[in-house]
Amino acid sequence: MTRLSVGADKVTVMARIVVIGSGMGAMAAAARLAVAGHRVVVYERGRTHGGGVGRFARDGFRFDTGPGLLHLPAVYRDLFVKTGKQTLEQSVELVQVDPASRHLFADGTDVRLPNASRAGVLQALDGAFGAGAGERWSDLVNRAREVWDATRRPLLEEPLRADWRVLGRDPYPAAPVRRGRLGGLFGRGRADGPRTLAEVARRELKDPRAAALLESHALAHGLDPRSAPAAATVLPYIEQTFGTWYVGGGMRALADALHERCRRRRVEFHFEAEVTGIVEKDGRAAGVELADGTVAEADAVVSDIDPALLPPLLGGQQPWREGDVRPEPDPSGGTPGRLTVFLALSGARPEDAAHRTVVHAPDREAELAAVFGDGPGLREPCPRPTVTVLRPDDPAVRPDEDHEAVTLTAVVAPHGPVDWTDGTAAEQDAQRLITAAEAAIPGLRDRLLWHEVRTPADTGAETGARGGGVPGPALAGTDGAFLRPANVTRLPGLYLAGGWAHPGGGLAHAGMSGALVAGLIVEGEDWRGSQ
Repeated sequence: MTRLSVGADKVTVMARIVVIGSGMGAMAAAARLAVAGHRVVVYERGRTHGGGVGRFARDGFRFDTGPGLLHLPAVYRDLFVKTGKQTLEQSVELVQVDPASRHLFADGTDVRLPNASRAGVLQALDGAFGAGAGERWSDLVNRAREVWDATRRPLLEEPLRADWRVLGRDPYPAAPVRRGRLGGLFGRGRADGPRTLAEVARRELKDPRAAALLESHALAHGLDPRSAPAAATVLPYIEQTFGTWYVGGGMRALADALHERCRRRRVEFHFEAEVTGIVEKDGRAAGVELADGTVAEADAVVSDIDPALLPPLLGGQQPWREGDVRPEPDPSGGTPGRLTVFLALSGARPEDAAHRTVVHAPDREAELAAVFGDGPGLREPCPRPTVTVLRPDDPAVRPDEDHEAVTLTAVVAPHGPVDWTDGTAAEQDAQRLITAAEAAIPGLRDRLLWHEVRTPADTGAETGARGGGVPGPALAGTDGAFLRPANVTRLPGLYLAGGWAHPGGGLAHAGMSGALVAGLIVEGEDWRGSQ
């Protein structure tokens, strides 16, 4: 490889493939590329690997700072099979969570949904919401399967098509309806298809608690059910069909295992090494420049940062091709983030405690307005948000059996529309989460030893994400508004991986982005995905 011409005060090092960032998508790409025979060097601005999949530890307690559960574990099973001798289950302890979730509503309704059991969920919903509720939910999930069948390959297993606008059509089918005498003698027809997830909930589930259950799947991914496409029904379908899983030691253990797999494949990592520029030569990406002036040459560059942050690294040029999906400014003020509170509790975890409990907000509209608003500007935090309570039965995350580690999470507006650097206000919001969690953990405050608060401002400082936002998965519908930029860019040799690129955020989707980028580099940019 020809060396770049750089100033005498700069050091030039050789690297066949340079990866910017060490998130899950970046490491998934790095491991696969290393197996294919490439030399891979990773440059990470932070002190450790994993991106948003971090860990906070104190006094023998351990907490995940990012996602706490895994869906679609097949993505990581495939990754570990393709990159080494040890399988995923040989590398981490993978545990199926049962019940998959417990849901508490303001009227006192308490329902536990079994893991990956269609019949069990139907029975549980009938018991909690009344006869017929389970069947209506099951019918919805059956229609969501059509979304999965239509979008699984183009949204998960293939690079984003050049004709991506075909994905702007929502594949969620209209529900059949009964027609009265004016429309035929009780003949069955098809209603006009719903445009948003909120419309699906209202028209097909009837019960407001069932609607809140459906919409909570979108909200958990930072999606507004009022604008998210009907195709977002695929989110509960995925969870209910493929199950909910926990990794022993916390999800950080999965990031550690992937980092170790990369190291075993001789991927080279450099931490506290910020990339300040992408080097272009002969019309293609030819390496990166670091903050210390070092230039690392490469045949290809993989970026695992938000594509909207790339133009300064490219001398002001945009990385996407003409007509490609691009990250447009969010009129609501940015991608929502997470307010997280870590709780160190005295006393043993009850044997019947659910791993995950969702305490639903009593006023859905107030919560959505607080998180998403109606436009830019400051917003007031919701006084009673939906709170997810994670209580893993895992000795590795607590000092002993007489203590319990609990994580509370709420989806909130990003830093910017809300000033998350205001410590007093953040503490007030944290107390709201603790109050809501008392519904799931009676006597919570009497057991509380200490708590730590993590805001979107903290997430942004640690990961570099704008406003501390957490990217959601790509979805079909709404003219492509929920698609992510393609893995291939306008600059040959520059590729995008991670949650901010196709196919979007979430552990499984980030892992797939790494697989797609590796396939494009190894097989060429006309590669159409795994078969």
